[in-house]
Amino acid sequence: MKNILILSFVTLVLASCGADKKMAVEDIIASGNLEQIRKKKAELDASAQEISSQLKQLESEIKKLDPQERIPLITTFETKEAVFNHYVELQGNVSTKKNLVIYPEYSGTLTRVYVKEGQKVVKGQILAKIDDGGLSQQVAQLQIQAELAKTTFERQERLWNQKIGSEIQYLQAKSTYEAQQRAVNQLQQQVGKTVVRAPFSGTIDDVISEQGSVVAPGQSQLFRIVNLRDMYIETDVPERYISNITPGKDVQVEFPILGKKMDAKIRQAGNFINPANRTFKIEVAVSNKDKSIKPNLTAKLKINDYKNEKAILIPQSIISENAEGQQYVYTVTDKVENKAKAKRVIIETGKTQGDYIEVLSGLDNGNEIIDEGARSVKDGQEVKILVVE
Repeated sequence: MKNILILSFVTLVLASCGADKKMAVEDIIASGNLEQIRKKKAELDASAQEISSQLKQLESEIKKLDPQERIPLITTFETKEAVFNHYVELQGNVSTKKNLVIYPEYSGTLTRVYVKEGQKVVKGQILAKIDDGGLSQQVAQLQIQAELAKTTFERQERLWNQKIGSEIQYLQAKSTYEAQQRAVNQLQQQVGKTVVRAPFSGTIDDVISEQGSVVAPGQSQLFRIVNLRDMYIETDVPERYISNITPGKDVQVEFPILGKKMDAKIRQAGNFINPANRTFKIEVAVSNKDKSIKPNLTAKLKINDYKNEKAILIPQSIISENAEGQQYVYTVTDKVENKAKAKRVIIETGKTQGDYIEVLSGLDNGNEIIDEGARSVKDGQEVKILVVE
């Protein structure tokens, strides 16, 4: 608008001079009269000074009337070093290594079930009994034969120590006794498989097979036993964090369903990158004294993967980008009272957290940055700073 008004004024001035004046200048130059030429030049110089003065008046009035020519109003803030913690937010599921479905080791009829759902058991406690199909009787018979073999061996050993009898008789008696003993032990192990015991202390969460059912090894599920003490959260982490997310890192854990939060640490980080999704697994141990945390419960994790004790943070909303892809902000210079000039500063940024971003280079502690109005100013433009109470 300013250029249009100036152009219109110049046009009017030239029009007032008329074409005759233009011809008169050409005629004077053609005449070669030095005195007339100097006189005409003096007249034109006076007219030029008058026009210049009028243009300045017009520009001053334009600045008052045109909103685009008014001094921009801005607010500023001062950069300060602060502790910056960056968090990676993930989701995981609660798990436990003591959540087990118990299968039988022997085929037969489930003759007795000694526990019920919700019952607490200790490691080694008998949970059920499977019909052994006569194995116990076979063990008793073998034990009788083993006792006889033992007696024969002991007598033959005494005779051999007294140099009575042959060595072959002694060795045969010893071999027979040891063979009988091994047979008894082997059969006793088979009988032991008919007794189902708790592999660890915990709670019987589910009785799957009822008494009287026919069960088979590796096929029939008998019980589910759970221990809620050694709980942990397992989740997949993108491979780009493999050098920052390591055992011992702090984790903020939230269970949305329970409305519960707690602080924890990473106890294990995997060394294998899954080629299917380019992630590695981590485990976060959680305390479960009140036993409110259950297996497969959803948990939200905030893992502290980066910390800067002296970081400069600025709002992301004030950052702009030029055609070369460089990021910049505006600072204020030449400040006199509440008037200053805007200065464009190229910056390099780092990690973000919420609405703020870390500045790695370009700004120092104590710089005054333009906040409100940052996107409406230009480099070198005069600005007016508003004091925000």
